[in-house]
Amino acid sequence: MTRRNSTSMLLLAAAASLVLACGGCKKAEESPPPAPPAKPANPVKPPVQAQASSAQSVASVNPSLDFSGRKDPFKPFIQPKAEKPAAASGSIPAAGALPIQGYPVEQFKVSGIIAGFKENKALIVDPAGKGYVVKAGMKMGNNNGVIMRITPSYLEVAERVRNDVTGKISRRLVKLALPKKN
Repeated sequence: MTRRNSTSMLLLAAAASLVLACGGCKKAEESPPPAPPAKPANPVKPPVQAQASSAQSVASVNPSLDFSGRKDPFKPFIQPKAEKPAAASGSIPAAGALPIQGYPVEQFKVSGIIAGFKENKALIVDPAGKGYVVKAGMKMGNNNGVIMRITPSYLEVAERVRNDVTGKISRRLVKLALPKKN
């Protein structure tokens, strides 16, 4: 055989196998099986005998619900702690007042004073142990005292106090001194 004949024979064999392979891929479509005939619906028949007592069936079907033995799902798990005795002795601040305005001025202790270039600041501690950084002009105490000035050794608070006997309002200056070093 010649080279030309062998190449053409090879191409002819490849084309024939390709035609047979593509032609064999088609499947004959089968028609779907016919649907079974629909069954007629059975009509609902009324009961032969009526109930003897409707009150008994209502009580057994819908029992009364009693939730008195159940736990309240909206009640918090953790109970709030009781108020501290110092806070319960009339030191609760009025509505809209700061916590620093909940105690008398005399009960505060000065822990430190910071002397700055423009203004001085002081660290004061309330009877509950909470600390506050204050500066001149801030309110403190349950009598609406105003911090007048802060020096390197003490804090001066001006309060307006009503006299119980006469009912007149007078101004009172309270000095809170920084404790001396030992």
